[in-house]
Amino acid sequence: MRKRARPSGVDLGVTLGPVTLANPIVAASGTFGHGAEVAALCDPTGIGAVTAKSVAVFSSEGNPPLRVAEAPGGGMINSVGLPGPGVDAWIARDLPALEASGARVIASIWGRTVADYEGAARALKTVAHSVVAIEINLSCPNVEARAEVFAHAPETTRAATHAVVDALGGAAPVFAKLSPNVTDLVEIAGAALDAGATGLTLVNTVMGLVVDAAARAPRLGAGGGGLSGPPIKPIALRAVWEVSRAYPGVPIIGTGGVVTGEDAVEMLLAGASAVGVGTATFLDPRATLRIVDELGAWCARNGVANVRDLIGGLRGGIC
Repeated sequence: MRKRARPSGVDLGVTLGPVTLANPIVAASGTFGHGAEVAALCDPTGIGAVTAKSVAVFSSEGNPPLRVAEAPGGGMINSVGLPGPGVDAWIARDLPALEASGARVIASIWGRTVADYEGAARALKTVAHSVVAIEINLSCPNVEARAEVFAHAPETTRAATHAVVDALGGAAPVFAKLSPNVTDLVEIAGAALDAGATGLTLVNTVMGLVVDAAARAPRLGAGGGGLSGPPIKPIALRAVWEVSRAYPGVPIIGTGGVVTGEDAVEMLLAGASAVGVGTATFLDPRATLRIVDELGAWCARNGVANVRDLIGGLRGGIC
């Protein structure tokens, strides 16, 4: 696999609290597989980190087909439903494959109860030396009941985050992945941080629906799903900007609609410390590598010697 040359004179390194990454581009959870499925096509050593697909303390089959469909405006809507082998199987089988690929790994966990999150975190504590961070997926909209989305309320966000942080006992940094499908994201972000989260991943998908008019039915097997890709970039940018202004210095992985290097620049300017890339990978498995190149080239063209200088550099107010 050919290594790509990086623009000379541009330092792409970033920090996420205690985590140092060679560049700010992170493969978003659910887009690089449970392990090294995409690594054969996309060298993970060329990006900042790989977030593995979320796993629970139990195995899960996910939702019925159809699970993924195109959406207007270049978007994608999915109701995959978090299928997975369970955290113990992931540790035994998939994590070693990711490690062997040279990836810097962010593990991702989910659950239906606080005890589920705690159990998954306890399992990961035994391999904390093999990951750079643990992401708590509190926000997937494609679970069986809306009440199971912990990130829809400060109290449940706080409880699940606190359980994970306590279970890990400082063995790894914790990032809470939050939902845009709420009234006050700043309040919910504050609950996660109060519970001990190191940082945040903003945002998960936006709830949506696509319809098969001829069949007079939803296109997805589970009905509604989560919208991702370019249509949600303005939503993600606003979420990152509002939360970063409310909690200066908190590391944020800004995720949602990033397709180009300039999109990544926008996310950094809005206040993200790193940039998650998800839907773009389904169209082009090497999209993350291309975006790293484009980000470096943009910096070189615009006289930015250190990508960290972009973080939070957005000018103007917000209403």
